[in-house]
Amino acid sequence: MTQIEQACLGIVTPEMEAVGRCEQLDPELVRSEVARGRMVIPANKVHIQKQLAPIGIGIAARTKITANIGNSPLSSDSRCELEKLDCAVRYGADTVMDLSTGADIDAIRRQIIDAATVPIGTVPIYQMAEQLDAIEDMKPGDFLDVVQQQARQGVDYMTIHCAVLREHLPLTSSRLTGVVSRGGALVAKWMTAHGRENPFHEHFDDLCDIMHEYDVTWSLGDALRPGSLADASDEAQFAELEVMGDLARRARRRSCQVMIEGPGHIPMDQIEMNVRRQMECCDEAPFYVLGPVVTDIAPGYDHITSAIGAAMAAWYGAAMLCYVTPKEHLGLPELDDVRRGVIAYKIAAHAADVARHRPGARDRDDALSKARFEFNWPEQFRLSLDPETARRMHDQSLPDAGADANAKQSHYCSMCGPKFCSMKTTEEFRRMQREQPAG
Repeated sequence: MTQIEQACLGIVTPEMEAVGRCEQLDPELVRSEVARGRMVIPANKVHIQKQLAPIGIGIAARTKITANIGNSPLSSDSRCELEKLDCAVRYGADTVMDLSTGADIDAIRRQIIDAATVPIGTVPIYQMAEQLDAIEDMKPGDFLDVVQQQARQGVDYMTIHCAVLREHLPLTSSRLTGVVSRGGALVAKWMTAHGRENPFHEHFDDLCDIMHEYDVTWSLGDALRPGSLADASDEAQFAELEVMGDLARRARRRSCQVMIEGPGHIPMDQIEMNVRRQMECCDEAPFYVLGPVVTDIAPGYDHITSAIGAAMAAWYGAAMLCYVTPKEHLGLPELDDVRRGVIAYKIAAHAADVARHRPGARDRDDALSKARFEFNWPEQFRLSLDPETARRMHDQSLPDAGADANAKQSHYCSMCGPKFCSMKTTEEFRRMQREQPAG
């Protein structure tokens, strides 16, 4: 049985117990959230037999982040992608998506799953497209075979664009940036070439059978997400969202776990409305958002423009944030791009968890602040999201150890120096207060 199937029968699985321990939640609460469909535990039955550590994705849990890796037809190989996986997990990614579109997709995915302690997601149409000369040649049965193959390998969740329909395509004609989802654009092209309905929508029950067999979590892909502020919250986006809600209910009736992908590029003033509308349309299925990017004018810095939107989306109730790297819109992320993207999104997710009063969320902040006030530099670095960067920035502008042996453990940094450090001054006037005679 799947996690949601057992949850609906009142069974607390070992995976639910593990999520409860990690989240500081009663396992019974985890079970009830999974049964309700507000939490998913992406844990393919194959991957769980390896070294997968189960996680919960839902509004009752900490905000999760996912990192995208994968080769392209132009660059990267399995060694490079395994390095990206290690980097992403080391800096705090809760899940990783293998979005490979180049050669050796099967071999790369197998190595990633074997090495991963976190859930792995995919977009199966990428492999389908890589195997064909043109997406128009795709046969629905061949796509089902690809999904079955990936499920058998141990993929924990899959993004499939089942909700975009032929009737939605004319709604995109006036968009500034058209259909920006890679998978969504491929499906749109297939429908246009054949004059037929979305084959993934037509074969949704068959896909559910595969998901159920391996307990693969649905990630209903948003083919019509906005790719620019100009296209945000338009008729096409919300028409697809309504279909997503219907499909989410169908998936649950077939005892499949499901989460919903979200936008995209959204102005800050529309983020709350988008999250609320998704919750209403999809019966509070976990919302998994890309960004959203809140301004289009910062290529090279979209890990920042999107982390702003991600923090807001998580504050309003999004359950998982798909990271954006500095290379977004520009090229395939390299190792340092992965690190910077993960760090930006850990900040966004953690800020939202503190604001949402998740159990234990602020403990690390308070511990770091205590170490900062005590000038305990090693502890500050240890508690930092990126200890190496924090240590390097602290040390690089202080006197060399040869000139001042205690400089790098001193009661000041190069921002203020020993004379103007407010925390050092606070220590001094507090000591003066204690030493003053009473009365």
